[in-house]
Amino acid sequence: MPKMKTHSGSKKRFRVTGSGKVKAGASHRRHFMRRRSQDSKRDSRQGLILFKADGENIVQYFLPNS
Repeated sequence: MPKMKTHSGSKKRFRVTGSGKVKAGASHRRHFMRRRSQDSKRDSRQGLILFKADGENIVQYFLPNS
C-alpha cells in the first residue's frame, strides 16, 4: 500500500493544536471589510477552533501525518 500524503492546501489552512483541536483562519477577511462592524473584524483576527467532528475529518483525511 502506498503511504497517505498530506493535502498541500490543508497544510496552509489548518493547524493542529497540542490538545488535538484543529485551528483555522476566519472567513470573510479578504475584502469588503468596511461593511463589517469593528467588533466582528476584531473577533475574526484570531481565527477559530473547528467543531470536534469537522476537526476529526480534517485530521483523518487531509492531515494524516500531523
